[in-house]
This record gives sequence, C-alpha cells and structure tokens, in this order.
Amino acid sequence: MPAKSKAQQKAAGAALSAKRGETKKSDLQGAARDMYDSMSEQQLKDFAESDRKGKPEHVDD
Repeated sequence: MPAKSKAQQKAAGAALSAKRGETKKSDLQGAARDMYDSMSEQQLKDFAESDRKGKPEHVDD
C-alpha cells in the first residue's frame, strides 16, 4: 500500500530508519512513532519507497 501524501511518506521513512536501528526510537515523534509501533519493516518500506511525484503534502482523513 503506497503512501497517500508526502508527510505520510516522510513519517514512514523515519520509522523505517528506527526499525532498522539507524536512528533511535526516542527520536521519533507523532505519526512516525505510531507507525513504528504498528507496522512491520516491509510495510514501512512500501510506504517510504512510493513515488512522491504528484502527491499532496498532507491529506485530510
């Protein structure tokens, strides 16, 4: 499932970095922390690798 916005993609990238041990979990904030706790590494990778072209900065749910 690809990210729906650039902000969601950035949060997934930050969570993926922490999941891989490249950054500290304590450095995560907001959506990135929630994604870290609730998603697998593969799911985060799918979100973070999606194409950014044409995506809005934020999406209202």
